Amino acid sequence: MSPRHALRRPPRGHWLLLVLILPAVTAALLFEGWITHEVDAARTKRPCSRPIPKSADTGEPVLRLTADRIETAGMPARTAALTFDGGPDPVWTPRLLDLLRKYRAQATFFVYGAQVARHPELVRRIRDEGHEIGSYTYSGGDLGAASLIRSRMELSLTQTALAGTAGVNTRLLRLPHTTAADTLCGAEWTAARRAAAQGYLIVAADRKSRRPSEGVVRQYSHTDLGYHEAEALLRNRNVHRFTTVTAGLGRLSFVTPVPLAQRLEGEGLIWAQALGHAFTRMMAWALGIVGALGVLRLALLALFARTHVRRLASYRPGAPRLREVTEPVTVLVPAYNEEAGIAATVHSLLASTHRYLQIVVIDDGSTDRTADIVDAIDDPRVTVVRQPNGGKPRALNTGLAHARYDIVVMVDADTVFEPEALYRLIQPLAHPAIGAVSGNTKVGNRRRLLGRWQHLEYVVGFNLDRRMFDVLECMPTVPGAIGAFRRDTLMGIGGVSDDTLAEDTDLTMALWRAGWRVVYEESAVAWTEVPGSLRQLWRQRYRWCYGTLQSMWKHRRAVIELGPAGRFGRRGLAYLALFQVVLPLLAPVVDVFAVYGVCFRDPTQAIAVWLGFLAVQLITAGYALRLDGERLRALWPLPLQLFVFRQLLYLVVIQSVATALLGTRLKWHRMRRSGMADPNLFEEPDPQRSLSSKQPKGVGS
Repeated sequence: MSPRHALRRPPRGHWLLLVLILPAVTAALLFEGWITHEVDAARTKRPCSRPIPKSADTGEPVLRLTADRIETAGMPARTAALTFDGGPDPVWTPRLLDLLRKYRAQATFFVYGAQVARHPELVRRIRDEGHEIGSYTYSGGDLGAASLIRSRMELSLTQTALAGTAGVNTRLLRLPHTTAADTLCGAEWTAARRAAAQGYLIVAADRKSRRPSEGVVRQYSHTDLGYHEAEALLRNRNVHRFTTVTAGLGRLSFVTPVPLAQRLEGEGLIWAQALGHAFTRMMAWALGIVGALGVLRLALLALFARTHVRRLASYRPGAPRLREVTEPVTVLVPAYNEEAGIAATVHSLLASTHRYLQIVVIDDGSTDRTADIVDAIDDPRVTVVRQPNGGKPRALNTGLAHARYDIVVMVDADTVFEPEALYRLIQPLAHPAIGAVSGNTKVGNRRRLLGRWQHLEYVVGFNLDRRMFDVLECMPTVPGAIGAFRRDTLMGIGGVSDDTLAEDTDLTMALWRAGWRVVYEESAVAWTEVPGSLRQLWRQRYRWCYGTLQSMWKHRRAVIELGPAGRFGRRGLAYLALFQVVLPLLAPVVDVFAVYGVCFRDPTQAIAVWLGFLAVQLITAGYALRLDGERLRALWPLPLQLFVFRQLLYLVVIQSVATALLGTRLKWHRMRRSGMADPNLFEEPDPQRSLSSKQPKGVGS
């Protein structure tokens, strides 16, 4: 075995990475929701239940509160303290600063911490031009309505943001949704008390009825109205001094520099908020794109399935334009420890209406009675070839060496054919350009919930996909359970390669690149046994997904080739890359967003979107079941499938991509068989289920 085929233990470090990424995504989403008041909201001011204390209701706008005293103060006569709430705003803050510079005035800017983190250059300009900075909380949350945790975070995060941008802290605070001091009533007064206990000086504003010449603290917004109101005050000749709040009070500045450690902490907050904001916006777009692509995929599947049906209605293989294929067929059945189901497989093949066959069972070093069971079948058309265990590709190549006929059908050892399946499967080979035919695989052991989920997946996903691939001429996989080939085409591409774990996908892609067409024959029905436990399902799908990634990489140059290879590459490979790799990788994050929408945004809207998507899936699935002759009652597990089965398959993709990126080669994972592929073993046949002209017969009939 060459080094590139060396078997190594599947990687596990990416699970730790996923465990770290999802909480980080959740934290970023929750923090962004906290800023926008979707989480722990505090947007609305509560109605005042009691007035402010009389000792504070002096009409003065600046309040210093201690445990036993309330002090109020205001600006001296002919002094105006201009204050601007909110921001910094990228549009209006520079205009306001230019206006203040024009009149050589100083002002106090009460800023949002979140905006400080988004526009650090404006905060530094405010500081450098000699203006004063105060806190307007981090997100503008009403401190009177906020929880204790939110109230503390609103103040502390603002200080952290100021430390990271301007290297300062401030002890000036204006409570959002307040104007004059008497609006600090009810719960606002309690919040002001808590803030004052942390050392904050509470700054309100004078009533607008107070004349500027008497000395005022004016409150403006970062808007066009605020700009023109401030400009009007600056032109007032009765005011001799325009200054900051603390300078007007004649006190030392409440804005102080911070040590390096706090600056670094603030820079970390700025980066975290920037990355979190960018990420949540990106993922919001991604969520919309993923949803749209998901709906588009379902719509395209239904559209192309309808096109496929119309084509079949107007022309069928075996019609006068093409000859009927009656040549003998070699059926290859690779088997490793398949004693549970090998007899049912062989007997179903022997019961085919196409009688001219050679059945070659390749026993790949089985340690059970697989070969002995086949030897006991008394039919000259059945041959057993024993070889040391070498894997499925080697077993198939051994079977090819023993094939006597030009048409070769490859069958998994757990597959039960319907009587006319073999005949119908080989009819498309009448066309000289067709090199391989994919049959219609159905789930036999569908009694339990996991089997029902896989039944829906086979009908809606695999078989509906194959109809679309058939129309677009880009079939990526002829399943190992039921597929027909020309023997010379297989020999022409060197047989079955063992370069990947998905040898059927690798083989199909190689046929396209060799110039052959691959088609789908939906009436060739075979029943297969699917995994009966989540562990077995995980191992099977891990191998499938990883093998598909290997095959896509191996045949990536098909994208730039011409003819059938180019059509396959640009259509089939692009489809696989988008819908089977990229979208599943985004699925965990999308699920986090969906849960967030239900919990913190409008749950009605989120649930309505989910129900709408479910309705589209149900309609598509119902159409697929109808096309396959299945009962619609099989739809009932579909809503449950979205909560467990889908997540498992997405995690399989993540595991597979990580394995591929790390260059690890997996070993073949064999599924433990129970011999339950034939649905007649455990339920009555559905008259509408079979697409063949005859009903499936029991094993051995």
